[in-house]
Amino acid sequence: MKQCQPKGQNIHGVILLDKPAGISSNSALQQVKQIYQACKAGHTGSLDPIATGLLPICFGEATKISGFLLEADKRYQVTCRLGITTTTGDVSGEVVKVSAIKALKADEIVKTLASFSGSQKQIPPMYSALKYQGRRLYELARQGIEIEREPRQVIIYNIKFIDLMNDKLEFEVFCSKGTYIRVLVEDIGWALGCGAHVTALRRTQSGCFDSSEMVSLKRLKELAKAGIEQLNTLLLPLERALGDWPAIDLIADLAHYLRQGRPVRVSQTPDKGWVRLIERDKGFFGIGQVTEDGRIAPRRLIFT
Repeated sequence: MKQCQPKGQNIHGVILLDKPAGISSNSALQQVKQIYQACKAGHTGSLDPIATGLLPICFGEATKISGFLLEADKRYQVTCRLGITTTTGDVSGEVVKVSAIKALKADEIVKTLASFSGSQKQIPPMYSALKYQGRRLYELARQGIEIEREPRQVIIYNIKFIDLMNDKLEFEVFCSKGTYIRVLVEDIGWALGCGAHVTALRRTQSGCFDSSEMVSLKRLKELAKAGIEQLNTLLLPLERALGDWPAIDLIADLAHYLRQGRPVRVSQTPDKGWVRLIERDKGFFGIGQVTEDGRIAPRRLIFT
């Protein structure tokens, strides 16, 4: 691993940042990295500048598991305005169309929201970070260029009505990775006969992590004044990100073979999938995967 600069800190763990509105996820990452004077850091799934909430930031060896957090299911609290569609699908865009809103009852909205539950195809928006021939789609969109996008399979596990006040609709959605909430809101708006756009979005869950342990940038800056030791108390162990995976308890010899890159056979192994590698009396040291012949093969090893 790259060595830190003299003033850097070689730390390992995860911070659950409560990202504020008005800044990009990368800007939030850079601020947290600077606060911790960390050698290496990365975030696990962008939030749009207007969005707030859970942004897990991985330090050091935790960056090796960031890809698994990108694949995790997410939960959001959504506020949208009915009757207006915009170029971006959210409040940052220009108004495209204004439509009349018919009188809506709560049971009608609940029924409409429920119709969006389940597995479905979703066409990514032009205002997204996806690439086409090496260029971001949002760059093309700003030039007035629109290209055909392939639909993507997403899953809406649960969608729950919260409130309707005048033209403001609030709901909560639990969904698979890759779901564009802006697209979902537009589709819900058209299903209600008036269109809609996102005015506020807050992520409250990402995989095993939820909002209960989030910390704000303001709080981090306050703790930084008290010293790095105070900041380090907020670091969550790497293993927490994989808390719903089976744990494989390994004696020292088997752990040694895995560290050498050699698959091992362990009793009571799951039939398939990813597992946490735990060396007895020493703790978590990596990620393994069950092979076709039932052995455990090392995939990502952690060195802290």
